[in-house]
Amino acid sequence: MGVEVGPQPEADPPRVGWPAEPVGRRRVGVEIWLVLGLSLGQSAVYSVVSLIDKFTRGPIRDQTATLNAPQSPRPYLDLTYQLLGIGFALVPVGLALFFLTASGRNALQTIGIDATSPWRDVGIGAALAALIGLPGIGLYLLGRALGVTVNVVASGLDAYWWTIPVLILAAAQNSLLEEVVMVGYLMTRLRDLGWTATAMIVSSAALRGSYHLYQGIGPGLGNFVMGLIFGYWFHRTGRVAPLIVAHALLDIVAFVGYALFKDVLSLG
Repeated sequence: MGVEVGPQPEADPPRVGWPAEPVGRRRVGVEIWLVLGLSLGQSAVYSVVSLIDKFTRGPIRDQTATLNAPQSPRPYLDLTYQLLGIGFALVPVGLALFFLTASGRNALQTIGIDATSPWRDVGIGAALAALIGLPGIGLYLLGRALGVTVNVVASGLDAYWWTIPVLILAAAQNSLLEEVVMVGYLMTRLRDLGWTATAMIVSSAALRGSYHLYQGIGPGLGNFVMGLIFGYWFHRTGRVAPLIVAHALLDIVAFVGYALFKDVLSLG
């Protein structure tokens, strides 16, 4: 005996818009633009405009770029501003990691941030910092000699009890933002889009160099080379952790070293 079946619901009508396969690719593209537009891509645009401004204002060698500038003459308000700036600058890191989970990934494991080999990550990071640090100083000095690099003041903060801890936090923030977003997130997403390794590495490095151009040609070129090395490392190993360590060490030496020895450096 048959069973009476009621009217069947009609199949869902086709969705209007992007076809099924390109949806993922287009969404990833939009996602990349959003992450970069809220973080380092925005910095790159401002940096290029800043470089044009410097070149059209007068001799670039006579100009100064101050990192970690004070935000208030009142110490505790300045501390508050510094901490807020560091905290909000890390929001794009969380956004990038969140987007990486959309495809079912474990975001941290995907880009190689875990506790599987912490001492190895530290050792490799220190070696990378040494490899990049001295040539980077050389390119900066060459740029100064050629008149295409500004005088970079690594810390404009006054000497308070909190100055050194804040500079260390700023170095950690820079390393997390740049290495997670510019290397781990961006290269993973570009690979999802089918980009070749060479295209991913060069694109990431070029963007890294571009958002340092406000300091002049020397730092822009130095950071481009750094981006090539870091991008190649990530492509070969899939690990961002050593890159975070390397970048943090470089910035800590620059920021804290300048804060401690700026009087000696100014005499030189």
